[in-house]
Amino acid sequence: MILDLDIGNTLTKWRLKKSSSNEIIDRGSIWTRDRWENSESIPDFRDIKVMRVSNVGGKEVLAEVERIARRFRVPLHVARSTIKFAGVRNAYKEPEKLGIDRWLGLLAAYHGFGACFVVDCGSAITIDVVKADGGHLGGYIAPGIRLMKESLKLGTKNVAIDPDDSHKGLMNFGISTQEAVSHGIYLSALGHITLAYRQAFNTTQIKLPIILTGGDAQLVAGGLEIESFCWPDMVYAGLELMFPVTDEEKLGNLSGKPTKKNEIGLADLVGSC
Repeated sequence: MILDLDIGNTLTKWRLKKSSSNEIIDRGSIWTRDRWENSESIPDFRDIKVMRVSNVGGKEVLAEVERIARRFRVPLHVARSTIKFAGVRNAYKEPEKLGIDRWLGLLAAYHGFGACFVVDCGSAITIDVVKADGGHLGGYIAPGIRLMKESLKLGTKNVAIDPDDSHKGLMNFGISTQEAVSHGIYLSALGHITLAYRQAFNTTQIKLPIILTGGDAQLVAGGLEIESFCWPDMVYAGLELMFPVTDEEKLGNLSGKPTKKNEIGLADLVGSC
């Protein structure tokens, strides 16, 4: 079996996949700083034939993964950001400093859609744009919805904030302090993405597909006025592209690529650019 790890600063997500097919067997998560080896929240390493890793959790966490891989004699593939891969050219002056989760996500998105506008809606909202020729334009990073809520909690006494709001009603004016905070944060996130999309359109003159991933992807998709696709496994798909193991992966058939659009269009955003 294949163990894919997406190691974040706070949470590590894992996915277990058959090495003989594209079938996903199991998935889960564990706090990044917890000990993994004896945790019930992670698979038995004795069953693993190969590991693929995206790591933004730091050197100490990666060293722990490497130690476990050595102990169980599991081949380990650690993804790195490079100047070019799979037809995409990294825009960073120091390519290795582009977050590997962003790099893997935009590689998968470009492989699946061509020119695209990639948004990771996690602790931070990261945006990356890739042109039709594979040129990465760069991107933006801003606080994510939950991080903004937590930040405002610290500075606003006695304001409870629901961390699991639905997008329904979040565009309305708040009629309580709690609603005003929650709705305002949601509009801030949408505004950040919308303005970035306009900048991308002004630069490329193309109505790019928006590819969303991360914990708040569905929440954000519900408020966007442009067609979008949610791809929860986009970072894992980048690992498949970089380190193909199964026959399907070697053919470029990546797991979980979305085919159905999230169309919540109230207006044609590009027409107003």
